Amino acid sequence: MSQSNGIVTPGRIADVVIVGGGTAGWMAAAALSRFFDDGKRTITLVESDQIGTVGVGEATIPPIRNFNAMLDISENEFLRETRGTFKLGIEFVDWGRIGDRYFHPFGDYGHDFHGIQFHQLFLRQLALGSADIGDIADYSMSSVAAALGRFGRPSAQAKTPISEISYAFHFDAGLYAAFLRKLAERQGTVRKEGQIVRAHRNGESGDVSAIELADGTCIEGDLFIDCSGFRGLLIEEELETGYDDWSHWLPVDRAIAVPTSNIASPDPFTRSTARPAGWQWRIPLQHRVGNGHVFCSQYMDEDEARDILLANLEGQPLAEPRTIRFKTGMRRKAWSHNVVSLGLSSGFIEPLESTSIHMIQNGIARLFALFPDKPISSLERDEYNRGMRDVYEDVRDFIILHYKATQRGDTDFWRYVRDMAVPDSLTRKMELWRLHGRVFRENAELFAQPSWIAVMLGQNIAPESHDPIADTLDERKVAEAMKQMRETYRSTAQQLPSQEDFLRRAGAWHLEQPAAQFAFGGQS
Repeated sequence: MSQSNGIVTPGRIADVVIVGGGTAGWMAAAALSRFFDDGKRTITLVESDQIGTVGVGEATIPPIRNFNAMLDISENEFLRETRGTFKLGIEFVDWGRIGDRYFHPFGDYGHDFHGIQFHQLFLRQLALGSADIGDIADYSMSSVAAALGRFGRPSAQAKTPISEISYAFHFDAGLYAAFLRKLAERQGTVRKEGQIVRAHRNGESGDVSAIELADGTCIEGDLFIDCSGFRGLLIEEELETGYDDWSHWLPVDRAIAVPTSNIASPDPFTRSTARPAGWQWRIPLQHRVGNGHVFCSQYMDEDEARDILLANLEGQPLAEPRTIRFKTGMRRKAWSHNVVSLGLSSGFIEPLESTSIHMIQNGIARLFALFPDKPISSLERDEYNRGMRDVYEDVRDFIILHYKATQRGDTDFWRYVRDMAVPDSLTRKMELWRLHGRVFRENAELFAQPSWIAVMLGQNIAPESHDPIADTLDERKVAEAMKQMRETYRSTAQQLPSQEDFLRRAGAWHLEQPAAQFAFGGQS
């Protein structure tokens, strides 16, 4: 601290050290270097080419667009460089019952009538036995476009339902990290190659003062960002923060991943197919398809899980399957002393709803909102930890819902998750839904009302009744308005190009993908 005229002012954080690269490390570096442009601060990222990254987080949710926009990244360039595709939502297969199929779209369902929520009118018309009401997915522009394999960018000025489309991306996580690395280094981030062998601590405060590399180099810092993956090099191995294990609610603990060749033009959505002891993902990119089988080792051995994955691939494998082991949960403190953990070092929730990259983004945004001086305020650090716990627990509950809201009993795994006790916070939400189909968003909860509606209805959790206020509107007028809405969504979607055509026209398709690649069912 310095003192002038009797006023004590804190010191500024001058040197930030990021431990680990990958998606988390380079997202942090790109964001920090974007704003630390006063020439008085340094950002150093330490990573080793000898240490691999998990790198399977290829699907995202719409807030990723805000992060890219904050960095002034051209969306078309980003898609081209990461071999990315658009994502309008997630298709779930066999989750409620075997044979079921539903879509969790990005964006809203329909339009409210006189302040009455659309889904309540849908539930009311369903209860009245209205003819030709369709599925709730028929009232989502994103759902209808996805079902037809079409895409169009929304515009606030558009006077058509295209403006209601909401989207995220699929991309190659390794290429995204490389893309952000170029950006961060142009903005002044210094990358150091090397393996970290130890951390040095301040004897009085306990803060980390420096990290030491295998060649003896010491890198000092005021603030350290731990992006070292599941290992948690600083946040756990050095600071022993502790870990809250949530595997009794989310028991899957393995993933086997393998890329395959494309056999068709990429779909604008992710697919999640339930399997006997977990689920399988399918993520279409421009140059390949990402596949993985997430399963619980308590109910299925690795050989059987690999066989199930390989037997359910659509294209030819492009690499050997690799296994990732994890334990669902989070650090008891995402920020301890002067170390902030991001990504897998902070916690892990299975990628069922594509939240992994968002958790990194949320952590970075929260760090910006509470960026410290020296010495670091315990009040601000505690506020960061409280906020991160809130978002992790919100996501945790939404993922648990997918398992709890099942009628499957064909395997021990599905019987366990169907019958297990769940957190009180989720029980309250499910009971409110069961009474009158009500969903309330709390605090800064990530998943809004349409997401909960999609999973509840998609997995056959029907409310006992609808909101009584919906009965105040004329049944015939509502039915006619819903019919017109449904027809408008479909006719609008039919006029949109396929997403591959859209990507090519926008200059977002990577030039290495030949124009005739999919025309004759060829493989990349």
